[in-house]
Amino acid sequence: MAVAEGIRCMLMRGGTSKGAYFVADDVPEDPVERNDLMLRVMGSPDPAQIDGLGGAHPLTSKVAIVSRSSEPGIDVDYLFLQVVVDKPVVSDAQTCGNLLAGVGPFAIERGLIEAQDGETPVRIRMLNTGDVASTRIRTPGGVVAYDGDFAIDGVPGIACAIELEVGGDSPLLPTGNVADEIAGHRVTLIDNGMPVVLLRADEFGATGSESPEELEGRSDLTSEIEEIRLQAGSLMGLGDVSAQTVPKMLLLSTPRAGGAISTRAFIPSRVHTSIGVLMAASVAAGIRIPGAVGSDLAVDADGDPSLIEHPTGAFPARVAVEQRADGAWYGTSVSERTARKIFDGTVFPRPRL
Repeated sequence: MAVAEGIRCMLMRGGTSKGAYFVADDVPEDPVERNDLMLRVMGSPDPAQIDGLGGAHPLTSKVAIVSRSSEPGIDVDYLFLQVVVDKPVVSDAQTCGNLLAGVGPFAIERGLIEAQDGETPVRIRMLNTGDVASTRIRTPGGVVAYDGDFAIDGVPGIACAIELEVGGDSPLLPTGNVADEIAGHRVTLIDNGMPVVLLRADEFGATGSESPEELEGRSDLTSEIEEIRLQAGSLMGLGDVSAQTVPKMLLLSTPRAGGAISTRAFIPSRVHTSIGVLMAASVAAGIRIPGAVGSDLAVDADGDPSLIEHPTGAFPARVAVEQRADGAWYGTSVSERTARKIFDGTVFPRPRL
C-alpha cells in the first residue's frame, strides 16, 4: 500500500490513554505490513518516539483500527494494537478498554455508522478478544458531543460521559483455579476483559502506596514480577509472552482513600499512572471471588461501583460475577469513560524503520 502521500488518521484520547485511530480500509490488511507501518507511524523503536505520533509511554503508543462489521447485530469491529515504545514490536494479544471509549465517536465521525439525533447506539466487536461492547454516543443534531460534565481520574477537566458495557462467555479463571502458585507466590490469574495476575504487594516488599517511578526503579522487584508474568502467560493459555504486553501484573494492598482495593499495575515493564478500564474490571471481579488473592484485603468488595484505587485517584468499576452450575466463575463489566477528538488529518509515516 502506497503511503508516500500519507494516511488519513484521527488522534484521540480515549479514557486515560491516547492513540491513533484508522479506518481498516486505509491500512494494509496483511498483519506484517500493517505492523511495520504502525511502527513507522508511531516512531518506534525509540524511547522518545521523536519521529512519530507516539508519546514515549505505553499509554500514548496505541492504535485503534475500525471497520464496519459483517457480524449480525454488530455495528463495527475494533482491533487494538499496542505499539511498544523502544522495541520493534506491535502486539494484538490484548484489547484496550480506554481506546474503546473513542471507537463509537470515531465510527460516527468517519461515517461508518449513521448518526441519530440525540443519541446513537453502537455495538462493537472487540476483535482481539471476541467480546462485545455496547454503548450510546451523544449526538445532538447528528454530531458527536465531546463536551460534558463528567470527570475521570487521570484526565484533566470534564467531558461527555460514555458508558461501556462489556460481556463475554468465557470463564473468568483461565486455569479454573481461584489461586495458583508461581515462583513461591500465591497468585490469581483472571480475565474479565483483560488478562491480569493479582499479587499481594506486601509479598514483594511494597506497601502499595509507592509512586510508579519508585516501583520502576526497583530492579529486583521488576525482575521478580517479570519472572512470574512469563510463567503466568503460559498457564493462562497465552503462550510465550516474552514479547507481549499481557498479562498485566497487579500489586494489591488495603485501600487508603475509601476505595475497595489499592492497586499498582505493571503494564508490564512500566507502571500505570492510573489503571486501564478492563484491568480495573478484572481486579473488581477478582476481589469478589472468595479465596482469590486480594479478596481478604478488600473493603466492601461487592459495592456498586467498586472503587479501584490507583496512583492518581480511583476508578469506579461496575462488575457482576456469578458461579454457574459448571462451577466456573463468569463476569460482565460496565464502565464510564470519556473521549475527545484531538486532531484529524493525514499522518506521514517515516519511510523506513
